[in-house]
Amino acid sequence: MASKKKSPKITFPLDVLRPIREYLLKRETELKKRKRRLEKEDPFTNGDRLNDNAAVDSDAAEEVGHERITALKSEIDKTLIRVRKTLSRIKVGSYGTCAQCGKMIDTDRLAIDPTAELCVKCAKKKKK
Repeated sequence: MASKKKSPKITFPLDVLRPIREYLLKRETELKKRKRRLEKEDPFTNGDRLNDNAAVDSDAAEEVGHERITALKSEIDKTLIRVRKTLSRIKVGSYGTCAQCGKMIDTDRLAIDPTAELCVKCAKKKKK
């Protein structure tokens, strides 16, 4: 009975991970600040809005503004999740390893997107 050989776990050295971790922490802080600013801009959070018997066009403008801010906040939330997942992978020592096949993710790919979870091959399979 032939047994499968497990490939040795390869991890990045701490001096390589430190700047990536710092970048991601900074990115997380920036995203949180941006989300708070957007929440303040949302016309639906304005308490005076309820008392205002505005014209239909004002209501439509508020609705469009609210939808725009909701969409932007949703994208920020998705990015925050990716950043936090990446920080967790750094902490547990699995950063740079494909979440699907377990092989190393190309460093060029990680340089472009430090939150990449899949190698190019698995990412292409997922898109299909």
